Amino acid sequence: MNNINMDLVGHLEELRKRLLITLGTFILLVILAFIYVQDVYRLLVKGLPVELAILGPSDILWIYLVLASVIAIAGTIPVAAHQVWLFIKPALREHERKAALAYIPALFLLFIAGLSFGYFVIFPMVFKFLMSLSEDMFMNFFTAEKYFMFLIHMTLPFGFLFELPVVIMFLTSLGLLTPSLLKKVRKYAYFILILTAVLITPPDFLSDILVIIPLIFLYECSIVLSKFVHMRKRTTQPAA
Repeated sequence: MNNINMDLVGHLEELRKRLLITLGTFILLVILAFIYVQDVYRLLVKGLPVELAILGPSDILWIYLVLASVIAIAGTIPVAAHQVWLFIKPALREHERKAALAYIPALFLLFIAGLSFGYFVIFPMVFKFLMSLSEDMFMNFFTAEKYFMFLIHMTLPFGFLFELPVVIMFLTSLGLLTPSLLKKVRKYAYFILILTAVLITPPDFLSDILVIIPLIFLYECSIVLSKFVHMRKRTTQPAA
């Protein structure tokens, strides 16, 4: 009983250490990103057809913190993934350790790819469509807070959703998921993805469709990749 308690305390202490390192990395990156946030702001509003306004001095600080936080999240992802790997490393076999470690760069690259997809593909289409609804009936007056909240809603979720294939591959390599299970729960997964798309997009049919299609495509890609990992695991397992 004492050994069990000691093991539990040891695991909790190790988890605390990994969480503190991840949190410390995030805070450090927020501070570093804050230094260059003005350049990021100018880049994001370059070519914007409307002028952004603020309603108070605190709005400036809010915008700076939001932009710095998004940059910090992107930079923290590989560090957080590495800390997770270090935490579960003792429970993995040698080939599982190498496979899990290889997923870390993919998590970062897919997060950036998701942000880019949201910013360069989804955001311009949705923004242009919503602006066209006014047809000179309204005076366009955007606050910086509203604009960047809209921008983040159109980009940040894709950063996380694009990591779905890597997460599923990782869980498959650990034996927690199988391709047959993913196919079995496909209709429930579709429902969750459609619900997610509806929640993160403006209330119009076009925006929903533009988001739903790539999410379903990602899930189907995840099944194919899971099948590949599962078959590879079965062929290498006897040798292990």
